[in-house]
Amino acid sequence: MTGRIRRWQQRHWGARGKAERVELFSVVSWYCTVWFILCCWLLLPLPGGLAHRPVALVLGGLLVLVGVLQCAFSNRLTRTALDHYLGRAALPAGTHRTPAVLLGLALALIVALAGLDAATPTAVRFAIGGCLLPFALLYGITVPVRVFLRGSAVLTVLLTGAVGLADHDSVGLVATAVITAFQAVFALLAGRCGAWTLAVLWEAERAREVEARLAVAEERLRFGRDLHDVLGRNLSVISLKSELAVQLARRGRPEAVEQMIEVQRIAQDSQREVRAVVRGYRKADLGVELAGAKGVLTAAGIDCEVRAEPAGLPGDVQSALGWVVREATTNVLRHGDAGRCTLCLGVSEGRVVLTVENDGLAGAPDGGGGSGLAGLRERLAVLGGTLEAGAVDGGRFRVVAEVPLDKKVSEVTS
Repeated sequence: MTGRIRRWQQRHWGARGKAERVELFSVVSWYCTVWFILCCWLLLPLPGGLAHRPVALVLGGLLVLVGVLQCAFSNRLTRTALDHYLGRAALPAGTHRTPAVLLGLALALIVALAGLDAATPTAVRFAIGGCLLPFALLYGITVPVRVFLRGSAVLTVLLTGAVGLADHDSVGLVATAVITAFQAVFALLAGRCGAWTLAVLWEAERAREVEARLAVAEERLRFGRDLHDVLGRNLSVISLKSELAVQLARRGRPEAVEQMIEVQRIAQDSQREVRAVVRGYRKADLGVELAGAKGVLTAAGIDCEVRAEPAGLPGDVQSALGWVVREATTNVLRHGDAGRCTLCLGVSEGRVVLTVENDGLAGAPDGGGGSGLAGLRERLAVLGGTLEAGAVDGGRFRVVAEVPLDKKVSEVTS
């Protein structure tokens, strides 16, 4: 049983983003709320409050049946109402028709119970609250607030008058009005505020996606600018010297060969410069990567602690470990559900050890075949280093990268 629950969690919960999880939690809460209120306000008080007469039992049974149908239709239409509020889809015509008919039928049965003195006043008032919520929750999400409040006020007046005429109880008039108004306000707060929170959350999620795309576009522009600065002048010189060589060759001048030799030299220099730009672009700076990891994880709501001092390490070691930090951070964000992450860098016994550990299962286990971890092992193998990754006790995931250092370097950094 535990394994099934865990597989369901990984499939339906772990695969969702944070905004999707909050939305799923909100929708399930709305599902449960209408049933909880129905049980507490209708199913529990009504049996003890009914008179022991056939008419009372029939009306009470019909009211329970209508209440169950109300909750079922409310659950069925909750997603539709939420999608309309979030602007994902238009509200289908007639969405409120069936819930309104069920509400009217439920209130008619309640008035009949009160008029025939077939139920106690307490059971009648609680039944009103239990039957109002399924409709009010959907109505509050799909219509403007002023329309909802105006409709709630009209319903409160009409329902109070109808129940008052049925049971002729002045105290009951106030109780009916209070319960009706309370349930309307509760439905508005529970539904509308929750939907508004989801709208703000999804807007922030879209803003983060736009920010990420802008960052990628900015990096592309920077790379393109660097290539233009490197190649622009050299290509212009190559073009001019090639034209000059063509003119000299047509005239049979020996200087044409010298010009082509110069073109060849400039082309070779350009090739080396392009390689240097690409190499610098692909090189990962360990200090920058550690600071970036802390910033990204903190922005994602993960408590991140960095204990490292990369100064004094060789450039190739810093570059390789920088890629480890980048890949491990990506795994924490993409595959895990971490609340805390620790990055620790230290030098011990002639080896530099980088440890990235988080409390959510992230990445692939050791030997799991992930392309990211395999690429890191290849990078570290060039330096004689190793990489270990896998789950540890307490539901944590740990990545450990070790790279040997020269004796002189280890003495300086220790």
